[in-house]
Amino acid sequence: MKVKSTDNLREIKERFFPLIKQRLGHRNGLGLTQVMVCSGTACSSAESQDFRLELDRELDRRGLKDSVRVFKTGCFGFCQHGPIVMVHPGELFYCQVKPEDVKELVETHLIHGRIVERLLYNHDGQKTSNIEDINFFKAQKRIVLRNCGVINPEEIGEYIARDGYFALADIILNKKPSEIIDLISKSGLRGRGGAGFPTGRKWELTAAQDVSPKYVLCNADEGDPGAFMDRSILEGDPHSVLEAMTVAGYCIGASQGYVYVRAEYPIAVERLEIAINQARELGLLGKNLFGSSFDFDIGLRFGAGAFVCGEETALIHSVIGQRGEPRPRPPYPAQEGLWGKPTLINNVETYANIPVILREGWEWYSGQGTSSSKGSKVFSLAGKIINTGLIEVPMGTTLRTIIFDIGGGIPGGKKFKAVQTGGPSGGCIPDKHLDLAIDYESLKEIGSMMGSGGMIVMNEDNCMVDIARFYLEFTQDESCGRCTPCRVGTKRLLEILKRITEGQGEIEDLELLEELAYDIRDASLCGLGQTAPNPVISTMRYFKEEYIAHIRDKACPAGVCKALLDYTVDEAKCAACGLCAKACAAGAITGERGQPYRIDPDKCLKCAACVAKCPKNAIIKGARKEVVKFENTGVHTGPGGQEERAAL
Repeated sequence: MKVKSTDNLREIKERFFPLIKQRLGHRNGLGLTQVMVCSGTACSSAESQDFRLELDRELDRRGLKDSVRVFKTGCFGFCQHGPIVMVHPGELFYCQVKPEDVKELVETHLIHGRIVERLLYNHDGQKTSNIEDINFFKAQKRIVLRNCGVINPEEIGEYIARDGYFALADIILNKKPSEIIDLISKSGLRGRGGAGFPTGRKWELTAAQDVSPKYVLCNADEGDPGAFMDRSILEGDPHSVLEAMTVAGYCIGASQGYVYVRAEYPIAVERLEIAINQARELGLLGKNLFGSSFDFDIGLRFGAGAFVCGEETALIHSVIGQRGEPRPRPPYPAQEGLWGKPTLINNVETYANIPVILREGWEWYSGQGTSSSKGSKVFSLAGKIINTGLIEVPMGTTLRTIIFDIGGGIPGGKKFKAVQTGGPSGGCIPDKHLDLAIDYESLKEIGSMMGSGGMIVMNEDNCMVDIARFYLEFTQDESCGRCTPCRVGTKRLLEILKRITEGQGEIEDLELLEELAYDIRDASLCGLGQTAPNPVISTMRYFKEEYIAHIRDKACPAGVCKALLDYTVDEAKCAACGLCAKACAAGAITGERGQPYRIDPDKCLKCAACVAKCPKNAIIKGARKEVVKFENTGVHTGPGGQEERAAL
């Protein structure tokens, strides 16, 4: 059946809505048990699909296929405790399930109606079967992720049952493009790709171009280390992006759209292909949508993983088959984009907000968040944090709420040290800013940025100089090399940081680091080079005492930088077993049975193989010299930094 009207959509909704209603906690007399198995990348890598297939087989063996149905669903976000399974009715939340748990789950829960206690979420001895009782979910507000964990992303009927495509039908049949653009502008939605440019303004600029054809482009090239927001949206709710792109095509006068997605996102690619084919079969993509004269179709283009292709002009070059390099702007893509024609580019999360705004109204959406940053933001939590995973919170939520309430704090009783926001392009934020209400402006003021939403947490065991080196190594490697400030400047920055972490730095390197960082930021062609120095600038600003310790004392306070460490044997603990000597490839450990062993520091490679083998924990990793605490003056003058350098 081809959908030609809202009545056709209602027919599909009525067919699938009973399933959705039951998943939302309403008893609807279906006489059916639904098992929702998380099928995102994180859970799939932990055997969730093996669990699902084994569950199907067991249900078939028990003759339960008519009363129990198993569905794929998108990411719940609680990745640390995956694979996740939800059973309806009852909204019972099971975590860390394995294929070998299937028989017990079927026998105990699905046949006898008893909860499998050992598969429940367990926090400090307290078990819960209700997802709403878990702290990880309490402070969240799922707007973009509203369908993840609720619908089967491979069934378009379930998206329609959640009012999907109704907004598109209303717009094509009843609204003018200018009305929709005005509504998006009033909502206050800003681009979620990092820069925070007003979305309505971008649509307006593209629509104003009196040139055809025009194109709609979705940036799904998510390259930040530890970031998986866009991937999870595409895996869990692909139709929200397709509907939004079609709305955008109607508003700017385009008939073709493309999703530029990373080829190493196989599940996201598969779900997109399924969603596009289903939309075409129902007439929601293609010719004469809803019986109108409006045509719109969507194709996929695959990226090879180049970080620079997240920049919109580099992405455009890659889509048309050229090398992914940025170009100077203006002209902007809204003026000259794909094949020299006006092109609208937004990222996945930005598009995923559009259907909600159209259904709930711009007034509702603008009431979420802060005065300058509306709505919610999806973040991926990674690093030294108890609950790694995917979260969505209103703009203005504090870092403390995210890290300690939702994230569960730092594991092992360690102290929080910093959080990196914005990926390699962002900055490292110390504990004094934990109560900062995060939005685009507040993060920029303290030397970081929103970015696409990656958030990596660090504890006392992280060396901030080494962190800056790691991110510089990444951005230097990912630089396309087109402009000299980025190509050469990041290489020089990295060389200085390597010297410092190897104990060869000089105090003058601090001045050179700062000057070079600001030069690269101000002179680079695109966002990659302009933001590459941010980790250096922020760690110099908040953790300068660590740089001083590396340079002046030749010591790494966190015990990370190998060149500044010594491994020694605690003779009182040594069992004289010789296992450490057998593990040492460099022959740096000597001794006799019955006598404590010793490590020759000149031969030691700092590989820590001996530490792993020692049964008595007798090998100590420590700084070569006692660290002299550097008292930070707190003076910071920005570019030039004369007062700060004078204080050294």
